[in-house]
Amino acid sequence: MKSIFIAFDQAHYEKIVEILERNNCRGFTAWDQVTGRGSRDGEPHYGSHAWPSMASAIMTMVDDKRVDRVLQHLGDLDRERPKLGLRAFVWNIEREI
Repeated sequence: MKSIFIAFDQAHYEKIVEILERNNCRGFTAWDQVTGRGSRDGEPHYGSHAWPSMASAIMTMVDDKRVDRVLQHLGDLDRERPKLGLRAFVWNIEREI
């Protein structure tokens, strides 16, 4: 089992949920408003007067066999609108209850 943490511009929310649903990733936790700045490029998401956009984040736990496909779809979405910003990180899950 793996965890995928996705940080993204709020404009991507519906498409990301759709990607998760199409790949049978049922459960997730979402944070509606987070702030941050990407490590490569794109605009900061601070919710301030100078940088008014906001980011969101989703964490989902998925079977190992689904990870590559989900990341491919997320990468495709990021390439469609690169200035909005979307990053995904994968962690191993040791145990679950």
